[in-house]
Amino acid sequence: MTSTERAIAAAEAHSAHNYHPLPVVVAYAEGAWMTDVEGRRYLDMLAGYSALNFGHGNRRLINAAKAQLDRVTLTSRAFHHDRFGEFCAELAELCGKDMVLPMNTGAEAVETAVKTARKWGYRVKGVPDGQAKIVVADNNFHGRTTTIISFSTDEEARADYGPYTPGFEIVPYGDLAALERAVDANTVAVLLEPIQGEAGVLVPPPGYLAGVRRLTAERGVLFMADEIQSGLGRTGRTFACEHEGVVPDVYILGKALGGGVVPVSAVVASREVLGVFRPGEHGSTFGGNPLACAVGLEVIAMLKSGEFQQRATELGEHLHQELGLLVGGGAVTAVRGRGLWAGVDIAPAKGTGREISEALMGRGVLVKDTHGSTIRIAPPLVISKEDLDWGLDQLRTVLGV
Repeated sequence: MTSTERAIAAAEAHSAHNYHPLPVVVAYAEGAWMTDVEGRRYLDMLAGYSALNFGHGNRRLINAAKAQLDRVTLTSRAFHHDRFGEFCAELAELCGKDMVLPMNTGAEAVETAVKTARKWGYRVKGVPDGQAKIVVADNNFHGRTTTIISFSTDEEARADYGPYTPGFEIVPYGDLAALERAVDANTVAVLLEPIQGEAGVLVPPPGYLAGVRRLTAERGVLFMADEIQSGLGRTGRTFACEHEGVVPDVYILGKALGGGVVPVSAVVASREVLGVFRPGEHGSTFGGNPLACAVGLEVIAMLKSGEFQQRATELGEHLHQELGLLVGGGAVTAVRGRGLWAGVDIAPAKGTGREISEALMGRGVLVKDTHGSTIRIAPPLVISKEDLDWGLDQLRTVLGV
């Protein structure tokens, strides 16, 4: 057996089969490139679903982590530590908000946002106890906890996990009229992805997010934007909501906030919203730990420079221009996205998304399929134009165009 086969066999034998990864075993990575256990190099065009916006092994982030590792990594929230206040202040400033509730994973942040909205609804809005409703969109992906999959429309993610958590109403994504009908006196929040990532990088119609912001403001409802994948530079702005000049009531952040080094997530909102929590009502042992705060602070400093947003804008325009040329030629049926993020629908005659992903892997490019016929392209924002073009050349070769 090869080193790859041995590693995959061990994983198959001793891990639950909740993922179907491509048959590559990564041993080392730097920048936009990964090297497997056989010494083969691959261009990373997925970036850990946007967790690696700043590339693999980014020296600023690694150095920040190493420096903190020599000091203190965990205190729990039973005690204060000297990085926590600074992290919360800097992240609040980046978002233009007052308060931060740090967690670890994206799903934890979404769960925290759901609890925040309900508590705010009861304590501030005056919704009758047990009647709070949150409106969400179909084809959403907010995580995989029992509560979150309760409002998923993906049967693969949902099946066999009932009974499901009540209190959610699902409306079509991008349909402002349907959203308006769903919002009632007991609605406490509208929870949306500004761009739906797992669904295939679906961008809502122009004016939709602005319409959501207007509607929620008029009805006294929180607009909660899940920017876990779309935020922190991916689309060419710090937050995807900025493309429509929208500021939500609540930002839900994760993935790139930890720089691909440690899991870091957060809910960021005004004092009126996050101020509803009192000691003992919510928590996390690792949430806001010193190591996470040290890395998160460096991420925020990097975003404040604007360098990564500019790279995502410029390279994203080039990416979409090149991908757009593939549409209509019999290989690609549609391309969607914004910034350095694209969903590419493969024509059935050319193969499934999985088959195209495997063929690209064979040519040294790593992407991932979703919903059968779609591949997602989301390279680290540090990728060079030359490497991006090389990756696109491999895609054209695989597609035979």
